[in-house]
Amino acid sequence: MTQINDQTGTPATARESEGLEVRVARELLEQAKAEGVSLVGPGGLLAGVTKTVLQAALDAEMADHLGYEKGGRPPFPLGNHRNGTSPKTVLTEVGAIPLEVPRDRNGKFEPQIVPKHARRVAGFNEAIVSLYAKGLTTGEIRAHLGEIYGVEVSRDLISRVTEHVAGELAAWQSRPLDRIYPVVLIDAIFVKIRDGQVANRPIYVALGINCHGQRDVLGMWAGTGGEGAKAWMGILAELRNRGVEDVCIVCCDGLKGLPEAISEIWPQATVQLCVVHLARASLRYASKKYWGQISKDLREIYTAPTEAAAGQRFAEFEAAWGGKYPAIIRLWRNAWEQFTPFLAFPPEIRKIIYTTNAIESLNSRFRQACRRRGHFPDEQSALKVLYLVITTPQQNRANVTGGTPGWKEAINALTMYYGDRITLN
Repeated sequence: MTQINDQTGTPATARESEGLEVRVARELLEQAKAEGVSLVGPGGLLAGVTKTVLQAALDAEMADHLGYEKGGRPPFPLGNHRNGTSPKTVLTEVGAIPLEVPRDRNGKFEPQIVPKHARRVAGFNEAIVSLYAKGLTTGEIRAHLGEIYGVEVSRDLISRVTEHVAGELAAWQSRPLDRIYPVVLIDAIFVKIRDGQVANRPIYVALGINCHGQRDVLGMWAGTGGEGAKAWMGILAELRNRGVEDVCIVCCDGLKGLPEAISEIWPQATVQLCVVHLARASLRYASKKYWGQISKDLREIYTAPTEAAAGQRFAEFEAAWGGKYPAIIRLWRNAWEQFTPFLAFPPEIRKIIYTTNAIESLNSRFRQACRRRGHFPDEQSALKVLYLVITTPQQNRANVTGGTPGWKEAINALTMYYGDRITLN
């Protein structure tokens, strides 16, 4: 017969299979219910547990330092020994915790868990950075910490904590890159930055897929005005200077002059216009009631098995829609040279370069963080927040970096297509 815990209602067999963390969590929750106290927040049970753990850790460190436990006898009566305590309050993720830091007579005790002069324990800074990554301003972070944890944190402290991100960002922006990337996706997102007055400024983003299928954001750059091929030329040159000698396929939107800029930096690169960008741009010229049919007809073009077949289907599309929407026909004719490389690839490669979805997903997270801020005081603040978006993993969502689905099939096709330019070393 299964034994039941009278307090929690959890079968004994289930309790035995639970990890230590789960059992502790259950016990804390039941204790909070029994004592009628909150589990989190100022005066909550977790704050009391944290205080007990930190105080015990300090006492254990002192015992290790002196060679005898608290209340015991020192091995050398005339040697170093305890000399009272000093009060100290530290900020933790569960609130402000008052502690009594033990002292030794010789003044040589250096605690590691709560170092001298430290007012915040490990994890508190990370909490501030996490809120900053979500787009909260320093004032909002300060209010949040006060409301949830009952601690008063100055704006200056929050600024100093987040300023450490600037150093990480600078190192990340200048790190060396791989010699070759089979695929690089480039795009730009516009954010509001105050420079005298609030204006939309482009943030250029390059995402590479290396020979092992790993996605990596190669860099971000703040532009000064509208998105331009001249700015991209400088960015691509910087990537080359950081070690990128060759790129097989560069996926981009239809910005005028961009294919020429790419060819100048990587002469052997295949410039592929993002098919999704082209299809979306087409719909801007059409009435909404026709979007479904136009999208279906355009799909017939970009899923054609060959360039000749795509040309035939485009002729049919022009006959059906050219009279009503000549701007769509002109758009596709102007983009045809950058669209057609896609049709020469086998299906395994087409799946990878069909769209800049990987970078579009990143841009979606960027926009979410930017909406919370409204605008940024300067471009450095914008880049710091977007950098944290890249480096902070999200629960239940695919990370920006990581493996590319279907890459084994794609790399085989890429190797056959580009030959010795692809290397797995």
